[in-house]
Amino acid sequence: MAGTAGRAAKAMRAGHQASAGELLELVRSGRATTRGALQQATGLSRATVGQRLDRLFRAGWLREGAGGPVDSPQGGRPSITLEFDDEHAVVLAADLDTRHGRAAVVSLSGEIQAEHHGSLRIEDGPDAVLGELGRWFAELLEKAGQRADAVCGIGIAVPGPVDTDTGKVVQPPIMPGWDGYDIRGRLGRAFAEHAGIESAGGATGAGVTRSGARIPVLVDNDANLMAYGEQRTGYPDCSAFALVKVSTGIGAGMVVGGSIYRGVDGGAGDIGHIRVGADALCRCGSYGCLAAVASGGAVARRLAESGVPATSGSDVRDLLTAGHPEAMALAREAGRQVGDVLATVVTLLNPGVLMIAGDLAGTPFLTGVRELLYQRALPRSTAHLDVVTSRLGERAGLVGAGALVVEYLYAPERVEERLAALGV
Repeated sequence: MAGTAGRAAKAMRAGHQASAGELLELVRSGRATTRGALQQATGLSRATVGQRLDRLFRAGWLREGAGGPVDSPQGGRPSITLEFDDEHAVVLAADLDTRHGRAAVVSLSGEIQAEHHGSLRIEDGPDAVLGELGRWFAELLEKAGQRADAVCGIGIAVPGPVDTDTGKVVQPPIMPGWDGYDIRGRLGRAFAEHAGIESAGGATGAGVTRSGARIPVLVDNDANLMAYGEQRTGYPDCSAFALVKVSTGIGAGMVVGGSIYRGVDGGAGDIGHIRVGADALCRCGSYGCLAAVASGGAVARRLAESGVPATSGSDVRDLLTAGHPEAMALAREAGRQVGDVLATVVTLLNPGVLMIAGDLAGTPFLTGVRELLYQRALPRSTAHLDVVTSRLGERAGLVGAGALVVEYLYAPERVEERLAALGV
């Protein structure tokens, strides 16, 4: 949100008066946190700023903080700072993998208040998985000491390509039965049922309502949301950030200019299906995909063929943690194959940070990635590149899903719609 003040000034030059939503964005970004600073940033009069702020106070979205520096060079009383009230609501977040899931109650500032993880098999189908997730959400709210009507939105990360306009996965290779399914509607109804509240539809698909307030359900790819969570919390100044998740499958998420880059229909980052010249059959039905030879699932199959019990990326992770020599050797080889593909990705995107995450994201795999990446990519592309592993670990998708919902709900144009619906 670093360019907020500049956008406000540009809008003023075009004859536009900053809205209450734009004032809230200025406060949330830290660009203007006093009434005087808001007047200066927007050109609005003191009275108009006061009227806009009054609506935000009545909605419960703003609060007054401690006294800040004196606005006037002539001195006087310290100005009162304004703060986004991150305690007025909570977000529900979920991150699904092929064999397990995580769910959490997340504050508007990204703090996880209650969390649960357990077995959830994608292959059991969306109706069963989302129904169970709705039960988890209701139990987590009780654990966090929150009421159902405190929920302002739900975010969910799934291991497949997502059309974010509809919230539906599109031809997902490792999600049988999920193609085109109404995730928003089913999850909204499941939560409503277990939380004991009414459900209804809305512009973002089915959500849950209480006292007439619709709760949106947002769906995105897991690598996208992991990248979003990691970039926002650990690398906020990185203008081009890439994350590669290597678990049962392989996918990448990219945050460019502070926003998730999804491509025209949500297919960006699906590097697991780049052809690498091998003859292995991929779950997508094609031969020679990167995921067929270098994913956690592929490594598990090779281990199983040699007599080592492994069926998934999480099994490989456990073997790597135990220092299993064959698993470590295969992980390093898989890292080299992924690093070869990433040399092209890095040349194209020129990121400042390349993060490796997922079940295989340990020293052997990372060593293999670096070997081929730095060998094949142009020195110009890697001169300012940091190749790192996850900071948030298994919580990255939850943090990203929570942040996605917050940014959606408190975008200036949506703030205006929500204030109008509240009658303030």
